Amino acid sequence: PHAPALADRSGPRADPGEPGPGGLPDDWEAWRGRVDLDDYDRRWAAMAAAGENPHGEADLVCALRGDGPVLDGGCGTGRVAIELDRRGVAVVGVDPDPDMIAAARAKAPALRWVTTGLETLDLPERFGLVVLAGNVIPYAEDRAGVVAGCARHLRPGGLLLAGFAAQPGWPTPDDHDAWCAS
Repeated sequence: PHAPALADRSGPRADPGEPGPGGLPDDWEAWRGRVDLDDYDRRWAAMAAAGENPHGEADLVCALRGDGPVLDGGCGTGRVAIELDRRGVAVVGVDPDPDMIAAARAKAPALRWVTTGLETLDLPERFGLVVLAGNVIPYAEDRAGVVAGCARHLRPGGLLLAGFAAQPGWPTPDDHDAWCAS
């Protein structure tokens, strides 16, 4: 295994069962321990070079969004937020992983990047759309809290767009719907 491109500044945890930085669960920590952020970003560049569209999430956001800025929750290294900004969409990126935010900020220093979990997010502005691209919900420690935090930041009539893989032990669409209803 190779080390992450950006060092994990959280330090070792006394109890591996305890959440890591920002309340990140163990399965997130395991994934991050295996992934080099530069390799992760190169994956999307390779898709584009092969003629594939690495910006399907941004396409969907642009098709669905109404008025107002977009909150990219769990923004990671900034791929979706940076593409939205390139398209002229006002966007704020939020992620609890400081290494991910550092990578995003290095690529797009003019954008607003916030290092915090969505469940504790407290921004003054409200958004027309909150996008959770990728596996934000499954990797969250407090999944219902993440949905509630996103809902608090929506304008009236705003949309929460969440995508995640279906696999054993991860939330189902019914789980997500229940969190949205509460």
